Amino acid sequence: MSDERNLENEELNEEMYDEEELDTIVLTLEDGGEIECGILGVFEVEGYDSDYIALISEDDNEIMIYKYEEINEEATLDVIEDDAEYEKAKETFESLFVDFEGEDEE
Repeated sequence: MSDERNLENEELNEEMYDEEELDTIVLTLEDGGEIECGILGVFEVEGYDSDYIALISEDDNEIMIYKYEEINEEATLDVIEDDAEYEKAKETFESLFVDFEGEDEE
């Protein structure tokens, strides 16, 4: 999963991001290494049939967005290959989870 695209550092809603309360997932990298990530949320993107997941690395607080599918209670993550799809997923994530004005989004 080393092909993930990372969002630039943005301020997350404090209400949405509390490291102690996030569920976590462990990503296995192509080189065999692992990173533990907090799950910020699973969301849909208008115009696309997939679900998406936003993760935050517990090591360096980088935010990563992947396609997400759950089959038989097993989560599968896939890199978003299409630039337009990734940009739309990023915009959707930011509208749902990022607080640009310092106020909680409703």
